Amino acid sequence: MSSQTGESSSTTMPSPSSDLVTSQGKTTIADAVVQKIAGVSAREVSGVHKLGVSTARAFGAIRERIPGSSGPNVSQGVTVEVGERQAAVDLDIVVEYGVAIVDVAAAIRRNVIGSLQKMTGLEVTEVNVSVDDIYIPGDEKQESTEPSRVQ
Repeated sequence: MSSQTGESSSTTMPSPSSDLVTSQGKTTIADAVVQKIAGVSAREVSGVHKLGVSTARAFGAIRERIPGSSGPNVSQGVTVEVGERQAAVDLDIVVEYGVAIVDVAAAIRRNVIGSLQKMTGLEVTEVNVSVDDIYIPGDEKQESTEPSRVQ
C-alpha cells in the first residue's frame, strides 16, 4: 500500500476493467453477482425503504416465509446488463416519506458505482433509478402481502 501524500482518493480506486482482460486470461463476472452487489449497495443508502415493484415485493415476501427458502432476495428490483468490461444497472426502489428523492438517487448511484467498480473492476456506464412508491409509516396496506378479504 502506498503512503504518498497529496494523492487524490480517485487514484486509490482500481481502474475499471483494468484487470478483467489481460494477456494471461479473462475474468468473467456473472450478471447475478453484479445484481447482488448493486442490490446490497442500494439498500445501504439512507432513505431507501425497499427495492422492487409492488408485485415483485409481494411475491418476495411470500417466498421468504416458505420454510427452506434462501431468505430475502437481495437482487429483487435490480436489472443489469453486463459486458466484458462494462455494466449498466436499473433499480426499482421505494423511498421513505420525507426524503429528498433526488438526493437519495444520487447517493444510490455513488454507492452502487463505487461498490461495483471496487469489487468487480467493471466500468459502470449508468445507474438508472426508478422510484415506484413511497413508504409512509403506519400505512399497513403497503406492508401487507396477504390478499385483502371482502366482507
